[in-house]
Amino acid sequence: MDRVNRADRTIRVLLADDQALVRAAFAMLVESAPDMAVVGQAGTGREAVDLTRAARADLVVMDVRMPDLDGIEATRLIAADEDLAGVKVLMLTTYDTDEHVVEALRAGASGFLVKDTKPAELLDAIRTVAAGESLLSPGPTARLIARVLRQPRAPESEAPVPGGLGCLSERERQVLTLVARGLNNTEVADALGLSPLTSKTHVSRIMGKLGARDRAQLVILGYESGLVRPGTAPDG
Repeated sequence: MDRVNRADRTIRVLLADDQALVRAAFAMLVESAPDMAVVGQAGTGREAVDLTRAARADLVVMDVRMPDLDGIEATRLIAADEDLAGVKVLMLTTYDTDEHVVEALRAGASGFLVKDTKPAELLDAIRTVAAGESLLSPGPTARLIARVLRQPRAPESEAPVPGGLGCLSERERQVLTLVARGLNNTEVADALGLSPLTSKTHVSRIMGKLGARDRAQLVILGYESGLVRPGTAPDG
């Protein structure tokens, strides 16, 4: 996965979890990183939304299950707020088979981690998501998305793709297919014989055309549009 150097900027992190002990442990870890700062802690989803606005966080580490307002709905509210357009959400879940993860990605989360992730991996994930990348491992995430998307969605929950895929060039459709299968920019470039910069440019243009916040939503759009079908994702 591509990395962007954030050493010249402090990443403002908000921690949202209903367990005070978990928040305290995450806070100590985040504060130990020289390029990060904890700007708030929330024990409910509603508090997470309010504090994200008040603290001007760059990134929210959000638990899926919280009282008052769950992490998915809190993520949806953050993603829908134009004043919070640059805020990223990294979802935390107890199990990597949690079907709520897919709804979180649909709502605007940039990726997810299980709570037993190693400390160094959590910090790396925060940097990755804050830099504008998604955190989607090709194997488990693609299989999870494919399995959940086999299930029909209620009509009111469907989000149409702006302009459909007809607005994409043939090359962009190829790039989207690979992104939806979980490949990062370098892997997409290798597969299509492009430079990593060209691959990244294609991804940015696709996000703009389809109105996607980040790569995580491109994965969802790739499946929901039928461009990638459940069962075709690589095991990574």
